[in-house]
Amino acid sequence: MSFELPIEAPRDCGSCQIRHRAVCARCDADELKTLDEIKYYRSFQAGQTVLWSGDRMDFVGSVVTGIASLTQTMEDGRTQMVGLLLPSDFVGRPGRETAPYDVVATTDLVMCCFRKKPFETMMGTTPHVAQRLLEMTLDELDAAREWMLVLGRKTAREKIASLLAIIARRDATLKLASLTGPIVFDLPLTRDAMADYLGLTLETVSRQISALKRDGIIRLEGKRHVTVPNMDALLEEAGDDSDGGMLI
Repeated sequence: MSFELPIEAPRDCGSCQIRHRAVCARCDADELKTLDEIKYYRSFQAGQTVLWSGDRMDFVGSVVTGIASLTQTMEDGRTQMVGLLLPSDFVGRPGRETAPYDVVATTDLVMCCFRKKPFETMMGTTPHVAQRLLEMTLDELDAAREWMLVLGRKTAREKIASLLAIIARRDATLKLASLTGPIVFDLPLTRDAMADYLGLTLETVSRQISALKRDGIIRLEGKRHVTVPNMDALLEEAGDDSDGGMLI
């Protein structure tokens, strides 16, 4: 069950901070009007399940604020976090009846949802929506392939730096901020969640974050407020080139 939409959440496309990256990014005024007729907002508290694997899906949508995790459960009860949904990421797959993963709100979450059947119909008549969704799907595929490298081959320090770089660049992109100067953001994940996602222990995560802070790669105020003085330096710690292929 979702809870009442926070007063600060956007209620129309004109004030939406993710529109330039969302599935509606290329829509014209008439197309936005059509989308507006089938959309609604839902909010979830941190820790609340948005979808259970196998649930019948009656909506698709975009994350507006907050972060959600994608988790898969094996037959013996073990779970693995297999992905993160950041602001502007798309939830659900048109043409698929059930959810393939558990979707859980990692932080307080606001989603812009579309009724599934009308959205699928609109995809057939609105090339801008279908083309943008295809682009987002291909980006997600590239990111998944790169994340296999992060989890399979990178050191603990490189894993932490990679995750921080992903979040930093996404935050800057959503704010239309420059990537050439210091990037400031609030880390939306607890260290426990970071450890779970990266396959590390909590102690390792804390130790590596402290090391990055000590070496001047990041600055911290409290546990969540992060400043990246130089993005290229962070990408170097992540083992990536300065263009950061998976961080688009």
